[in-house]
Amino acid sequence: MGSVAQQPRTWWKESSVYQIYPASFQDSTGSGVGDLKGIISRVDYLKNLGVDVVWLSPIFKSPQIDMGYDISDYRAIDPPYGDIEHVHVLRDKLHERGMKLVLDLVMNHTSDQHDWFKQSRSSKDNPFRDWYIWKPPQYDAQGSRQPPNNWESHFQGSAWEYDAATDEYYLHLFCKEQPDLNWENPAVSRAAHDVMRFWLDRAADGFRIDVINFISKDQAFPDPDQPVLKGHEFYACGPRLHEYLKELGAILNEYDAFSVGEMPMDIDHGPQGKFSAKTWPLTELKATVNKWQRLIRFANDDPEHRAASAKLITVFLGFQAGAPFIYQGQEIGMTNVPKDWAMHEYKDVDCLNHWNLYKDAADEDTKAKLKAEYQRKSRDNARTPMQWDASPHAGFTTASGGAPWMRVNDNYAQVNAAAQTPDPRSVYHTWRRVLEQRSARKDVFVYGDFELLDEQNDKVFAYQRKAGSGEAALVVCNFSGESVAWPWDGKAREVLVGPAGKTVEDVNGGEVRLGPCEAVALLLQGSGTQQALTEQ
Repeated sequence: MGSVAQQPRTWWKESSVYQIYPASFQDSTGSGVGDLKGIISRVDYLKNLGVDVVWLSPIFKSPQIDMGYDISDYRAIDPPYGDIEHVHVLRDKLHERGMKLVLDLVMNHTSDQHDWFKQSRSSKDNPFRDWYIWKPPQYDAQGSRQPPNNWESHFQGSAWEYDAATDEYYLHLFCKEQPDLNWENPAVSRAAHDVMRFWLDRAADGFRIDVINFISKDQAFPDPDQPVLKGHEFYACGPRLHEYLKELGAILNEYDAFSVGEMPMDIDHGPQGKFSAKTWPLTELKATVNKWQRLIRFANDDPEHRAASAKLITVFLGFQAGAPFIYQGQEIGMTNVPKDWAMHEYKDVDCLNHWNLYKDAADEDTKAKLKAEYQRKSRDNARTPMQWDASPHAGFTTASGGAPWMRVNDNYAQVNAAAQTPDPRSVYHTWRRVLEQRSARKDVFVYGDFELLDEQNDKVFAYQRKAGSGEAALVVCNFSGESVAWPWDGKAREVLVGPAGKTVEDVNGGEVRLGPCEAVALLLQGSGTQQALTEQ
């Protein structure tokens, strides 16, 4: 059992977070690109959903090589989104409704168009030279120039780019247009601290900090000792990471601010990397969640079970410890891009770099497998425009002479917010009820203990949450595509969230019956110590 009952109480532990991808949320101008005014126009929608914090994906000035994760000015807003005054208005609108604003901050790297990097690459004796990671080339036995080591970029190819002007390579763990900052230089950390204070003083209640676990590198920059390795072990959670995080944390504490540090994972990567298939036995997922309570990404994408699967994930995640994060469109069960989309529809630079690397040498079967993995894992799945209604372009934009910056998912007429907000059986209302119950019973769902039940069951994921007072809840999730009867000898006094028509009498007869991809959350009678029977 994981005990969290003694944790200190803070506002951010009790919050739910809604992530917005600004380019795809709401276009207010007809340009085809979402913007800050569009987000402002939807603040009441977010309030009605029941979220507490709104997190904006990158909005700072950028050449948009990697959709804003390549920042060229940390103190300016990218013009298509608006300006700093729009951020102030958004902050005020959220605060008026008791909500907070979190900004996405990228501090592992900048754009190569940032003034810092322009100066850094201008000469070896420029004061900004050491703000980035520069190394001289190596030469092989034939005298050919080679990168300083064999680290690979996350976006394919070498992590080093040669710059002829100074005859050195610079490090870029992502695109070559995203050079890595040198956090060993105190001037870099001071500049990062200044950026944080700038936004905390003006608009932000906190930050989501992109790939923060990559900022400390092994200064020997060694080659991996095995060909299969790509260098991650020399910069993921590097030697000075905790030192840097403490410095950032001290600033956040001054403002009672919220932070989310991204920790890139490879749990969905197959044997050949990100874009190869990975299967997930439920028993393996249970072992992971019982230890870490991490996120699940896949349930059942059969159209017959799509809405049920979305509700299942909502209940499964929403009642666990830790702040629930909702990505735009998740609350209405938006789906991945269609399986028949051609490659020219994709925008994700990671996906496109991978495709360009392999497409010419791949046979048709291999190409089909690659496309299947892109359809499952490309970041574009989360970037299609928000589906507000069944009008043209899903109500995302009024662009009459053109189209949105990215194609709207073909299913918008069936999957949209306007259809779901009045429907009590919708995915949207499942999220509303989960967030409402979590907020109403913080002692149980925020600060209570977590206990996994019936661990070896390969169809049902069940767990119990219990407050120090003894109040307890049971959550039962059927991850299979068939009906189940889960033996249980406890007693419920209330169905908190569940399939339509599910009553206490339905679950107090010695078993919990659930249809395919259904889930139920129950408030228990008495002390909440009821135990699950082992399924026969």
